[in-house]
Amino acid sequence: MTNSFVSNLEPLNYPPVGSRRAKAAVMAIAIWGLTIGLHLVSWGIWATICLTILFGSHTFRLLFAKAKTAPLPMESGLADSVYPYVSLVVSAKNEEAVIGDLVKGLDQIDYPNTRYELWVVDDNSSDRTYEILQALKPDYPQLKVYRRSESSQGGKSGALNDVLPLTKGEILGVFDADAIIAPTLLRSVVPFFKEEKLGAVQVRKSITNGNTNFLTQGQQAEMTLDAFIQQQRVATGGLGELRGNGQFVRKKALEHCGGWNELTITDDLDLTFRLQLSGWDIDLLSSPPVQEEGVTRVKALWHQRNRWAEGGYQRYLDYWPLLANNQLGANKTFDMVMFYLTQYALPTAAIPDLLMAIAKHRLPLLMPMTSFTVVLSFVGTWVGLRQVYRREGQNFSPFSLLMQAIQSTLYMFHWFPVVASVTARVSVRPKRLKWVKTQRVGG
Repeated sequence: MTNSFVSNLEPLNYPPVGSRRAKAAVMAIAIWGLTIGLHLVSWGIWATICLTILFGSHTFRLLFAKAKTAPLPMESGLADSVYPYVSLVVSAKNEEAVIGDLVKGLDQIDYPNTRYELWVVDDNSSDRTYEILQALKPDYPQLKVYRRSESSQGGKSGALNDVLPLTKGEILGVFDADAIIAPTLLRSVVPFFKEEKLGAVQVRKSITNGNTNFLTQGQQAEMTLDAFIQQQRVATGGLGELRGNGQFVRKKALEHCGGWNELTITDDLDLTFRLQLSGWDIDLLSSPPVQEEGVTRVKALWHQRNRWAEGGYQRYLDYWPLLANNQLGANKTFDMVMFYLTQYALPTAAIPDLLMAIAKHRLPLLMPMTSFTVVLSFVGTWVGLRQVYRREGQNFSPFSLLMQAIQSTLYMFHWFPVVASVTARVSVRPKRLKWVKTQRVGG
């Protein structure tokens, strides 16, 4: 699979990370100051209305955009040489509960055995992960195991970078240790890479234990909403984003943008910016999905979402000179700004906005923006669930969709305290958020 696009690209010089705390503090002070200032001037409400109209127009543009048509999957049974070589990569640390099922599941892929390999990086596990992998190797010839030492650095990004030079694939598929994939996944995703500018494809995620409780039901709907928003952002020329589990990356694009960043706690979100800033696009595969376990307890959800929120915020702090210089291009920059405002600026501003509203005995000025965010969440969940049910041939009623969309919207409010606390903490603490492993249960 040749690609002339990469030959016309120059490597991007990334700005130094510097002090994230200082940059985050400046951003927090600016957001608080601007929010308080809007309450103190007579034209503050009109500035808020103008911003709401701008975001509202972007919201309607997203909701009514025509989604791109996915390419047809490759046929089964063709000559082996026709299929691009794919390297599947998994970073595993203390994953004894699920690693065996993962290897067995990936061995059932409907793709020529001579055209894919599976690399599992044991990141110095202290449980039986490595022993299980060694025991599986004789029965699974595609399986290759790389064990990192205790002194290895860089977390998951470091593990992926360590094994990158050993992979043979034109395309790398990155999975979490609890991933469950459909046999047709590779034949469905590789046709996307015929597009020369495409650097990566994110597969829609689904929750295996989605009916366990309110939290897992919320996560199931959240993944559907996220996939729908991604689909619509791509359709409008905005940013497609990677979500870690089920991401496929063109190896040349990955090498061109310098590999995975080892100074971040969310390799996928950081790589999203690296690829897009380097000139590559990211697309979404809606079906078949990759399945993973959802967390079932509030504490686990809080730790997981704090890590996601902090990693997502870090990339704005790290790459802001390139983002401010319109390195992404007009469409992607506008889309990025709109989602930064709703994902990070709005929750950060919610506290001073509420305090000033109480002091002034009036409604919060940012309520219209918050309302549009809630509307986007509700409608996006409703439409996304309907698309999934129709695609999978499941029966549903308008009332059941309505109730699921309402429940999901209520669940999504947890992001406000998560993001507000993260943006405050990053601005005062010198250390990164301590990574807390998501526990797997397995089947």
